[in-house]
Amino acid sequence: MTETLAETEPRSPVLRLSPGDNIVVAIREIPAGTALPTEGVTANHDVPQGHKVATRPIQAGAPILKFETVIGYAAHDIAAGDWLHSHNIKFDAVEKDYAFARDYVPTEILPPEQRATFQGIKRANGKVGTRNYIGLFVTVNCSATVARKIANYFDEERMEDWPNVDGVIPFIHESGCGMELTGEPMDLLRRTLAGYIRHPNMVGAVVCSLGCERNNLVQFFEEQSLAEGKMLHTVTMQHVGGTAQAIKDGKAAVRTMLDEANKIEREPCSAEHITIGMQCGGSDGLSGLTANPALGRAADILIRNGGTAILSETPEIFGVEHLLTRRARSEAVGRKLVERMDWWLEYTKGKDTQINGVVSPGNNAGGLANVLEKSLGGSKKGGTTGLMEVYRYAEPVVEKGFVFMDTPGFDPVSATGQIAGGANLICFTTGRGSCFGSYPSPTIKLASNTPMFTKMVEDMDINCGEIVDGTKTLDEMGEDIFQHILRIASGEKSKSEALGVGEEEFAPWPIGVTG
Repeated sequence: MTETLAETEPRSPVLRLSPGDNIVVAIREIPAGTALPTEGVTANHDVPQGHKVATRPIQAGAPILKFETVIGYAAHDIAAGDWLHSHNIKFDAVEKDYAFARDYVPTEILPPEQRATFQGIKRANGKVGTRNYIGLFVTVNCSATVARKIANYFDEERMEDWPNVDGVIPFIHESGCGMELTGEPMDLLRRTLAGYIRHPNMVGAVVCSLGCERNNLVQFFEEQSLAEGKMLHTVTMQHVGGTAQAIKDGKAAVRTMLDEANKIEREPCSAEHITIGMQCGGSDGLSGLTANPALGRAADILIRNGGTAILSETPEIFGVEHLLTRRARSEAVGRKLVERMDWWLEYTKGKDTQINGVVSPGNNAGGLANVLEKSLGGSKKGGTTGLMEVYRYAEPVVEKGFVFMDTPGFDPVSATGQIAGGANLICFTTGRGSCFGSYPSPTIKLASNTPMFTKMVEDMDINCGEIVDGTKTLDEMGEDIFQHILRIASGEKSKSEALGVGEEEFAPWPIGVTG
């Protein structure tokens, strides 16, 4: 496939993405009757920004091609110049050739002395953090108020005595009881909590429990090989005498850690210690043309520097998963991805979910006709390097390079899994304007278009709309994103971080039966 964004005439109101496509994409609103000289057609309808225009007649049932990939089929005969969207694009099965590992090429990693560096926080276990937080965790929602009150006590004014500690943050979830004692739901919850407690951005933690919950504190610690110590404390409400005493004991536990937590100093560290979780939310028709492929360019640069990039949101690669299995380093890795996709197809069978065709109203209004088109754009965050491994939700990511983690498409749940797996930064693309943030790993938000970036500049970090504006190429934007990653990893605050967004976005996957 040939991407021609940088070569397109800047004044043209449309982009041709690949020579074999039978559509082009509107980069601004196009009134009916507008000539499209680069395509030799005239728009037959008003076409919103990010939506598609047919460049030649398409017979009913024929495939609609974007990046020379099928995103659906003509619901009826379509004339050249027609507006193409969900009203005339039919969602249907696409034949896929997984071609496991056929296109895998080992990535040339830069020698250590040539790799980019950032100002990181070295931990005793060899990991490197980008932030320095103390966390308040709960085994069960019944202890959520205790954890929140302890964390809230250590406000900005009180924390002035410990300037090297980024904050004391509560991580509250709605689970922990009324669930199976064993099995995937409990495993997933415990894996997520342990991943955060051990995270390189977390210098210390207090785990609060009620005492009678099914996610038993002692069993949780034993199963996850956690042990109380100087920087990990526990408080059990029923053991200490209730809510008030638990809050008092929790505050005391945090105080004992603050002086030690404050001793850190940032120092030069190789970019190989950066792991980014890649997310997209509130996508539009330009996300797959600007922000997503630009992030893919940045991921490629990071990987060449020895780092790691995690692609996720399994239901949002449906229809293009074969483009990833071809890049897998082995058939075994590729089959792991197919197995997770098969799980999702069975799990969502008969349900009105995105994987079964219909995207969210916001995605649809932004120009995405169905999940196939959304997946095509979303997968471009993954860049071009080999797929090195596939992980289940919140599993520790130990493989370097480009990897995939199985998560839902819901951004807070997906990013929570990536952070639990070790992501010390999140890169989040958006076309409609998501205001997502996260702790303890900061989120960098990438806008797909200039109008939204300008309107929501207090939330957006980078304007990838410059690509369609003609002021930057994809490669230039990818380098800009990579340099921004290094700055945020070194301690500069992202927009969401400066706004304090992220506490409520901790959301372990609530899979499983309750009762």
